[in-house]
Amino acid sequence: MSEQPVTDLPATLDYARYELEFDADFSGPDLDPAQWVPHYLPQWSSREQTRARYDVGDGLLTLRVDADQPPWSIEYDGSVRVSNLQTGVRSGPVGSASGQHPFRDGLVVREQQAEQRLYAPQYGIVEVRAAATDDPHSMVALWLIGVEDEPERSAEICVMEIFGRELTDAAGLVGMGVHPFNDPAVADDFDRVRVEGDLREFHDYAIEWLPSGIRFFVDGRLVRETDQSPGYPLQLMLDVFHFPPEEGDAGRYPKEFQVQRVRGFRPR
Repeated sequence: MSEQPVTDLPATLDYARYELEFDADFSGPDLDPAQWVPHYLPQWSSREQTRARYDVGDGLLTLRVDADQPPWSIEYDGSVRVSNLQTGVRSGPVGSASGQHPFRDGLVVREQQAEQRLYAPQYGIVEVRAAATDDPHSMVALWLIGVEDEPERSAEICVMEIFGRELTDAAGLVGMGVHPFNDPAVADDFDRVRVEGDLREFHDYAIEWLPSGIRFFVDGRLVRETDQSPGYPLQLMLDVFHFPPEEGDAGRYPKEFQVQRVRGFRPR
């Protein structure tokens, strides 16, 4: 894998340097259990409480949050609801603080999880073709997060993160970048990039993850880059969040995130 600085690379993705290793095209009647864990961080809650709601058919995944869907963790995240697929999971024993994605202080494992690493790449291309929702109380995203077999292996690469309230017919803001969490070797480097076009339609979002940094693409166009680069395997998390307002109308249901494919390529 090249150590060439990301700023010196052409503003295109050279797929000839990579080979396909993860291909979720949702062509079957259901999710492939060899690819996806259909729960959201169940160690901080439970598998039952964090079970994803979704439909698969005709080559399309629709992640849903329904009107009767309970919060995934009232204890740690209040009224937030989420349907999420991830490509790995692990935790320490109940009562410990050992688990993936420590999104706030004071987390304690509530249900121990056996370790699964279905897909946890280190470097390469990760991409998704998806249509965002303009629901003002929702967010859709594809992240890579640390498996956290060691506490400092906790950084996140955000391929795309779109809040419905930040979309118009003509453009939208797409969050992308890196968060360190408990990784002292990574500095926070995140931005919301304006992307022209109706992001409620299908678009391609991708990263090229190199030892020297990460490059972010929308529809094959380079839109951002960073010299931050976690140096360990990361798993995928694909999700739709709903943040119900404390008062007033929560809007229409279901909240939906439509995805045509997720692919990962490793260096040749």
